[in-house]
Amino acid sequence: MPIGVPKVPFRLPGEEDAVWVDVYNRLYRERLLFPGQQVDDEVANQLIGIMMYLNGEDQAKDMYLYINSPGGAVLAGISVYDAMQFVVPDVHTICMGLAASMGSSILAGGEITRRIALPHARVMIHQPASSYYDGQAGECVMEAEEALKLRDCITKVYAQRTGKPLWIISEDMERDVFLSAEEARDYGVADLVALETVSH
Repeated sequence: MPIGVPKVPFRLPGEEDAVWVDVYNRLYRERLLFPGQQVDDEVANQLIGIMMYLNGEDQAKDMYLYINSPGGAVLAGISVYDAMQFVVPDVHTICMGLAASMGSSILAGGEITRRIALPHARVMIHQPASSYYDGQAGECVMEAEEALKLRDCITKVYAQRTGKPLWIISEDMERDVFLSAEEARDYGVADLVALETVSH
């Protein structure tokens, strides 16, 4: 049975009484964001809007993106990545669950030294895929050229953020490369693996 989005009490600044808001809105007020689904234009615009609002509200407080995403549209993901670089506060990225495809680009786009993978997280990188296969031959050629430009853009982002040479990134992006938390750290997509705590 779905439980819906839980509500929690929150007192707005300057108000005497608390109001009930959904838990995600409450967490956004603490600068915690959750790209937890396929990244499309709508999700990207919501994330960017929240980041821009928080950037304007207080440029001294860091933001935290908790990522559990199978990826999504390349241009939508790139727009989130660009917004992360644009805002003044440091953007911490935390992979919990899966950061695949554009999700891994967003993970890599966090502030260097502040990109974390939880112990059982999985990260996957690969080249952008084209979504259009019908149409006239000329359109296919133009689409192929655009896909190559996007692939080059993503390759440069990974190279810049991981410190690996372009040729290694380009080779690895030829296929799906799945990484454990430790492998993602060693590859340079993340900086730290959160310590696993075991209570006895």
